[in-house]
Amino acid sequence: MTKFGIIGGSGLDNPDILQDPKDLEIDTPYGKPTSLLKTGKIAGKEVSLIARHGREHTLPPTQVNYRANIHALKEQGCDFILATTAVGSLREKIDRGHLVILDQFIDFTRHRYITFHEQFDPHSPTHTPMADPFSEYLRNILIRVCRDLEIPHHERGTVVTIEGPRFSTRAESFMFRTLGADVINMSIAPEATLSNEAGIPYAVVAMSTDYDCWKQDEVPVTWEEVLRIFNDNAQKVTSVLIETIKKAEKGGA
Repeated sequence: MTKFGIIGGSGLDNPDILQDPKDLEIDTPYGKPTSLLKTGKIAGKEVSLIARHGREHTLPPTQVNYRANIHALKEQGCDFILATTAVGSLREKIDRGHLVILDQFIDFTRHRYITFHEQFDPHSPTHTPMADPFSEYLRNILIRVCRDLEIPHHERGTVVTIEGPRFSTRAESFMFRTLGADVINMSIAPEATLSNEAGIPYAVVAMSTDYDCWKQDEVPVTWEEVLRIFNDNAQKVTSVLIETIKKAEKGGA
């Protein structure tokens, strides 16, 4: 049976989308995941869900135990990981409420564990390829589902992940646009890196909630506005997750 991991981000920390949900407390060599695993089924397929920032959203981005989260999903036998995240838009065309199926990242984090490898085997150092960090198989299904559900979306997007928890300065926001980033958040780069190291296909449904602070005819982003937009549009994301899980099969990746 195909098994899925879901990492729920801001606004989807504790979604009620699983059949026969059960809480599972586990430990890993990297400590405890950031929430209890909520296990259950979607469309008859086994799913393990982790709230990235804790179910009450108490963990700042830097304090999220990304290694424990990915290791826990690997130990559960997950064949795929689907993640959700709120993002700020760095492009006029990516409006509030639009979904973005990410295909690249730029990592501007500074204080996080970004690898499982604390030392190398002297005869075989491990350097994980990262040219295409998001699963093309999962991305294609996510795009098809967005089309079928007629949800406004963008089929590609580069996310820049910053350390947080503060938002960008206006100068930083302009710089990220110049670097080619389309959206900005505080979590995806470490997750994508670690998922690739763990050998688990990983893809993200990102929702645009604001225009960061580069757009000078708009009020700069606030946390309250991020949550309002995400909560108003959360059903789009859960619908996309459910339909993608229905379609994705272990042998297809």
